[in-house]
Amino acid sequence: MGQTIRNIATALALLPIASNGLAAERSSRELVTAFWRADNTVEQSAAEQALLAAADDVGTLYQWLRQGPEWSTEVATGVWEESRTGADGLLYRYAVVTPDSYDPAISYPVEFMLHGGVSRPEWGPEGDWWRSGVENLQQEDRIFVVPASWREAFWWHDSQADNLPAILREVKRRYNVDDNRVTMTGISDGGTGAYFFAFKQPGEWAAFLPYIGHPGVLRNPAGGVNYRLYFENLTAKPLYIVNGEVDRLYPAASLQSFVEVLEEAGVEHVFRVIGDGGHNTAWLSGETPAIEQFKAENPRDPFPERLQWVADRVDRYNQNLWLRIDEMANPDFPAVVKVERQGNHFGVEATAVAGFSLLLNPQEVDFSLPVSVSVNGEIVHSEIVAQDAATLLRHTRQSLDRAALVTAELTISLLAQ
Repeated sequence: MGQTIRNIATALALLPIASNGLAAERSSRELVTAFWRADNTVEQSAAEQALLAAADDVGTLYQWLRQGPEWSTEVATGVWEESRTGADGLLYRYAVVTPDSYDPAISYPVEFMLHGGVSRPEWGPEGDWWRSGVENLQQEDRIFVVPASWREAFWWHDSQADNLPAILREVKRRYNVDDNRVTMTGISDGGTGAYFFAFKQPGEWAAFLPYIGHPGVLRNPAGGVNYRLYFENLTAKPLYIVNGEVDRLYPAASLQSFVEVLEEAGVEHVFRVIGDGGHNTAWLSGETPAIEQFKAENPRDPFPERLQWVADRVDRYNQNLWLRIDEMANPDFPAVVKVERQGNHFGVEATAVAGFSLLLNPQEVDFSLPVSVSVNGEIVHSEIVAQDAATLLRHTRQSLDRAALVTAELTISLLAQ
């Protein structure tokens, strides 16, 4: 498969674009398809060079990528197991559940389901870790992804922070995904994993649904980590939290102070207490209608007008959608950024920040006019910002997210301010 795609991409790079409108459109879709399916640096480079040679300008390239590739009808449906090897050398298994009636003309929501019991040994191939109950997940209107976690790769480890988005990209290579309706549900330890992504890395997801889990695990060194948690970061995405009153591990009462802080911080959330609920999901069928309504009412907005983020490192966990913290002023203090976009002006409040970047989209910013940025009331930038095709391709390659395309990065340094 890899050699075939490489040959297609290389050949397309050498072909002239047809002058006929229909033929030209066909060629652009083929170029985007080769780019979308490229899964190594050689294929990616060939596909990107072909796109750069064919597109007249960054605006044209943007429209091509926004339309996306040609989705194949020759894809697997039903339930099966996949795997990928991470940069750390670990083999990450995951199951995929797709509709038997999959139609490539339809963009499908995707639901990640994080299981519990992560302290077990590594799962083997074709194991019961996903077979138990996964077949019952299949629905005709969505795709499910059930990844594996084990004692060397808890959901809240850096390795899984890399793995789950990578799995999502693999699904997007083959299936027509609704980028703004990708949710994460977790049960028990999986619920704690959903809290982790909500606190640290929410960008790809529309909403988080932690069931019978507890965010306090993320502060427990016994779990392999001791994260500093910032409730301001939870304002990025809504939460649907369910815990039982008689849960032997995480009773609902143990989350009461956490929920009170959510309310004080203005975090959009639902907290459902199951009166006789233990550490199980026996309540799920009765709660399903409300859960489905919650998902339907909360698609992701990839470019909201207001964002905030708190970061205590900049090598990872430093980005919320179109806002990225690049440099901290003091490693002993968290960097805090709040930003509001009004047309082409970005008003920023920054604390303990030495540098940040704004990732710009042509549907949100008028690139024919200057873009201005004020930080703590002082104008620090007011100039035309040039869109860049290489930037667009780089960001798209990293995410395969048609709804969050970026054509320019505006980097602000505060060191000289």
